[in-house]
Amino acid sequence: MAKGFAVGAEVPDIALPATDGQTINLRRLTGVSVVYAYPRTGVPGAVPILGWGDIPGATGCTPQSCGFRDHHAELLAAGASQVFGLSTQDTAYQKEAVDRLQLPFAILSDEELRFASALGLTTFEAGGMVLLKRVSFVIEDGRLIMVMPDVPDPAENAEEVLAWLRGRPRTPSA
Repeated sequence: MAKGFAVGAEVPDIALPATDGQTINLRRLTGVSVVYAYPRTGVPGAVPILGWGDIPGATGCTPQSCGFRDHHAELLAAGASQVFGLSTQDTAYQKEAVDRLQLPFAILSDEELRFASALGLTTFEAGGMVLLKRVSFVIEDGRLIMVMPDVPDPAENAEEVLAWLRGRPRTPSA
């Protein structure tokens, strides 16, 4: 990870297309935003990228997304204002996954890698594509407040983020 990708860093002022038709600028959102970045989702029946299973951390995108789906209400109850997935796939491709997996949140597309490059997210190449290394982070009012750069078990990632949200001190409201 680049030096800019650390707790306290301001996220880039870049708008990203979302699968719900909106354009989302993570810096300008208020409250707590949970974001999980992942390499890509495959389409059932499609031939996977050659050697995909041999790339460390590449597999597990669907279980990771399903984990955030299954824990969505709990994440919101624990203080998240919104949850987003993030990948370099285009929104049409992502929309298929949102519909098929019945995700209650949008996935953001960083197809041109503008956000990833500006934030310093790690990428890798596979199948002629540049993809994001799996990572989760939490943003509050435009700044990173939690970074989880290693996601050893994508299926458990949502639970790990949920545990972090539940354990963080909250500022009492006025």
